[in-house]
Amino acid sequence: MNASHPLATDAVPARAETEGDLAPAGQRRPARRRVYIKAFGCQMNVHDGERMIDVLRPLGFEPAAAPEEADLVILNTCHIREKAAEKVYSELGRLRQLKTRRFRHTGRDMAIAVAGCVAQAEGEAMLKRAPVIDFIFGPQSIHRLPDLVTRLDAGERGMVETDFPAEDKFRALQENAAEAPRVPPSVFVAVQEGCDKFCTFCVVPYTRGAEYSRPAADIIAEVERLVSRGAREVTLIGQNVNAWHGEGPDGNVWSLARLMDRLAGIDALARIRFTTSHPNDMSDDLIAAFADNPKLMPYLHLPVQAGSDRILKRMNRRHTAADYLRIIEKVRKARPDIAISGDFIVGFPGETEEDFRQTLRLVEEVRYAQAFSFRYSPRPGTPAAEAADQVPEPVKAERLSRLQDVLFAQQEAFNAGFVGRRFAILLEKPGRHEGQLIGRSPWLQAVYVDAGDHRIGDLVEVEAIRATRNALAGRIVSSSVSK
Repeated sequence: MNASHPLATDAVPARAETEGDLAPAGQRRPARRRVYIKAFGCQMNVHDGERMIDVLRPLGFEPAAAPEEADLVILNTCHIREKAAEKVYSELGRLRQLKTRRFRHTGRDMAIAVAGCVAQAEGEAMLKRAPVIDFIFGPQSIHRLPDLVTRLDAGERGMVETDFPAEDKFRALQENAAEAPRVPPSVFVAVQEGCDKFCTFCVVPYTRGAEYSRPAADIIAEVERLVSRGAREVTLIGQNVNAWHGEGPDGNVWSLARLMDRLAGIDALARIRFTTSHPNDMSDDLIAAFADNPKLMPYLHLPVQAGSDRILKRMNRRHTAADYLRIIEKVRKARPDIAISGDFIVGFPGETEEDFRQTLRLVEEVRYAQAFSFRYSPRPGTPAAEAADQVPEPVKAERLSRLQDVLFAQQEAFNAGFVGRRFAILLEKPGRHEGQLIGRSPWLQAVYVDAGDHRIGDLVEVEAIRATRNALAGRIVSSSVSK
């Protein structure tokens, strides 16, 4: 993916009500076991973690709230952020100690697996460095997880599944998702995977493979199923989601805008979002959808990475700063109130002070509602990692601080402009305080409210009464919102 993503998180599943162990070879497997999945990085990993729960459910697994409660712990890794692999090994060290203590005190074992992009990139090398790992599987092999667990139950360890299988992973996963229970009000649906852009700083083409678009009929069926189980908002996700061009039910190739237009016809679906996009795939019909599709929310995450054409060329972004600004202008013409989010990498090899100042000038011109910014970190196997003109770390840190000062000020100003305004939010989860719920505005801001009789999944009208850089506080003024 493009550096980082707005919805990135560590996923902690809900507490399960039953428990059990991974049975030794030859013994009957308990009816119920627990799995804990920790997702690093992007929203695609969060989505993949949810699919892992789906495929493990037929084997008797339920989610655990913490690794201490789990019979199987899966680290779903991301290779984009700085020192990603080292963070995984550090986590594995903690899990090894937890595994030892658990067995000493209870006699119960805990299996450990590593998934995701670090697993895909390092494979067998991870087993040699961290023998506590029971098995490894890549992002294209999630549907093979039940087979790996079955082999582990039979006493086999050290399996590595990082091939790019020919079968349709998404279709296999949906067979298990059909048995899933009620879902949250806001859900992710993967419509596209992989990347053909080959930015010189990014490992995604090597860990996720070439771009693949799911058929529209499969996506529509999945969204209809999720809506029937309680979803009210869907976020279409992919490494380059706006590169999606899938086969439509009519046999023609559909664009992402046409797919979203079809999804908007699902009555109980109130909101549609998509992320993450590449500037080169922002087609005119997709831009027009922000004006024409009433269920498409006014939020666009569109990474640019840098404001210097020289650096963009070295990154192999295949667009200029002016190209990016023209897209932003067209999007704002279609939807004047749209929130723009972006990604930035500072200290890319060869970046001069003037290059960095051009990035600052682009940021000042765009006026971001939020953005994600990072120091450049070499990813092994990528062209940029081999560049001779690496920028010193102190220079990267100083530039990142200056950039973030501007970005944080823009985000704070954007949120402050909502105080006194009324808008709808979708209540998604409990807040920190008794009786408090958190919802999302159309512009993706977190909004805290005293919920009263309202419940998670309700769409309510609120008035924003206070703003911080990261959230809004509101009061509910109406519960009659339908979308």
